[in-house]
Amino acid sequence: MPEPIKYIKTKTFVLNTIDWFYPLFRPILDLQTFRYLAVGGSNTLLDIFLYFISYNFIIDKQVIYLSSQVAISPHIAAFIIAFLVTFPLGFMLMRGLVFPESVIRGRVQLVRYFSVAMLNIVLNYVLLRVLVEQFHFFPTLSKIITTGIVIIVSYLLQRFFTFKS
Repeated sequence: MPEPIKYIKTKTFVLNTIDWFYPLFRPILDLQTFRYLAVGGSNTLLDIFLYFISYNFIIDKQVIYLSSQVAISPHIAAFIIAFLVTFPLGFMLMRGLVFPESVIRGRVQLVRYFSVAMLNIVLNYVLLRVLVEQFHFFPTLSKIITTGIVIIVSYLLQRFFTFKS
């Protein structure tokens, strides 16, 4: 099915905007890696912003009780809220802007992207729990540190597994 013209114009505008900055980084990064960092970085900043807003204002730093025996700590609840927005957005951006040459079917990409995301969730969960509950770091700082580690793992898996060409 052909892409709608409005989508093509938006995609072209976003890629042209990203690529405008590329000459500064050409000596150290190939174009695809630069696009990954730009798109993934934007999605990550959105994730951190949503985490901050969720933790401080939506959840208001309160434990969420699902039942008398099940509770979600505020930093994990904020993580879940941010993930529900940034997961689908991240998949669409990676597939459409960073790895459009991948010949793997969309459904397979989505399953692989989801698998990597699940690994990232486990990694996020463990690191957030350790940093906040064991080392008593501030939750937003813990999220930033955790995100840095997860970005490296995610990039390698997305490039060589999810969207390999």
